Amino acid sequence: MNRQIYRHTIFTLVILIAGMTQNVLAAPAGEQALVELMRKGGVVLMIRHALAPGIGDPEDFKVDDCSTQRNLNDVGRDQARSIGEWLRSRGITRARVYSSQWCRCLDTARLLDLGPVTELPALNSFFERPQDREPNLAALRDFISQNKDEQLIIMVTHQVTISGITDEWTDSGHGKLVKQGNNGQVELLGQLSFEEN
Repeated sequence: MNRQIYRHTIFTLVILIAGMTQNVLAAPAGEQALVELMRKGGVVLMIRHALAPGIGDPEDFKVDDCSTQRNLNDVGRDQARSIGEWLRSRGITRARVYSSQWCRCLDTARLLDLGPVTELPALNSFFERPQDREPNLAALRDFISQNKDEQLIIMVTHQVTISGITDEWTDSGHGKLVKQGNNGQVELLGQLSFEEN
């Protein structure tokens, strides 16, 4: 083999191995590690509301009138209950629970049955209100940065809110675990589907 081709091949392999090592080191934590972090506290579990068929909200949407909103169906209510059961079965029996003011989020948060639910407007959807995106996300980042609590915080919110914080899609009834990072940014620790293995 030509010496120059040999050196190029070795160099390419070193770069590939270094890249794979970096990806492994940066990989999010596994389920058990995330559960341990939640048990210790000082982290935030962001959950997208359970299944509520459709997209967005009806034109006559009113935040204080559930009959004007897209709501959980029976599958979604069962999904919300099962998330709470999944967490309790792993030793997470209490949390500080916050929710968007949308009914599908409030219902999900209450059905988790992990503690009283506090409405937090920063968790509200901006899917059809783009002017609310930056103010909501700034308020939410500030709220997370103030979290010095040893208890787990659970936030039930919308896909747009979670992706605005983590830059990742989240399915209905799935969650992302985050914490305040050392660089002042919110750090994504991993994701949970709340499914039994």
